[in-house]
Amino acid sequence: MIGALLGDIVGSRFEFRNILSKDFEFITGECEFTDDTVMTCAVAQGLMDSREDFSDLSEKTVAAMQRIGRKYPNCGYGARFIHWMFSNDPQPYNSCGNGSAMRISPVGFAARDVEEAKRLSAAVTRVTHDHPEGMKGAEAVAVAIVMARQGRTKAEIRAAMEEYYDLSTTVDAYRTEWQGHGREICQVSVPQALACFFEGRDYEDVIRSCISIGGDSDTIAAIAGGIAEAFYGVPEEYAAAAEAMLDKRLLKVLHDFQSWSHARAGR
Repeated sequence: MIGALLGDIVGSRFEFRNILSKDFEFITGECEFTDDTVMTCAVAQGLMDSREDFSDLSEKTVAAMQRIGRKYPNCGYGARFIHWMFSNDPQPYNSCGNGSAMRISPVGFAARDVEEAKRLSAAVTRVTHDHPEGMKGAEAVAVAIVMARQGRTKAEIRAAMEEYYDLSTTVDAYRTEWQGHGREICQVSVPQALACFFEGRDYEDVIRSCISIGGDSDTIAAIAGGIAEAFYGVPEEYAAAAEAMLDKRLLKVLHDFQSWSHARAGR
């Protein structure tokens, strides 16, 4: 899931200062992790805390999101999610926000096949984003990651994703049609992230494309970053730079999850 965390970190400085170019310094001192990274780590922790059959995954995800999320109250959560995170009785709130897709990459790396990815995605998503579009966005990203891990071609992954979204809009078109920040919903951000992945030449190029189209830069890059990691891998120097920006708590979750998911996959 380091690809998603790195996407968030690279995109963080452009979220409210969009640039419509792929020409920028990739990681600088202005970069930082946001709620995208925190909640991705929380989902990873929920998966690790669950029973082997994941029968209590929803419950464990809620607990991890609240426990970890409350440690970072000012990292950029949406208003409704903040209320949910600090609630004594957290209930789903019919959201189609792109938060369901930006935090889902651990499911894609934990699942052993597409059907398991769909089941686990539903379990971790319905606790907040139970709107059909919120559920669909998370599932699509988790499925794409599993397929990439399986060595499927971009053509095969694209055919699967076209069951979820119209993917006819190109990266250049998204850049031309730029409308600024503010459309933070799955039905906007997930197709954007997928377009950047399908047109990308490697991990870095995918992330640069995500930044270049503007909009919710950190989240688009986090979504695409998880898929790009599964397909291309992440350059070691960039992974190390991202890890250096995490605190000890989040870094431990990342390393624990990498070991756990590799063991589960028999790698």
